[in-house]
Amino acid sequence: MRTTVTLDPDVAAKLKAVARQRGISFKQALNQAVRAGLGPAHRSARPFTQPTQAMALRPGVNLDKALQLATALEDEEVVRRLELRK
Repeated sequence: MRTTVTLDPDVAAKLKAVARQRGISFKQALNQAVRAGLGPAHRSARPFTQPTQAMALRPGVNLDKALQLATALEDEEVVRRLELRK
């Protein structure tokens, strides 16, 4: 089938280089590139899984108020550092 296609200059240059490297015609290089681009999407053999770990909470720690917990921990660290200066 004959079709007119306008290629960007950089694409045409890459296709010409591939054709030269492989010793094939420009038409063959273009057809191979289009076939590769239109082929089925590569799928990995197995689906990706994210490793997880169970997180045990300390008794008395309420994560519903995480900012309050962070503030309390920061305050404790400030007090500890001030006591070290004495």
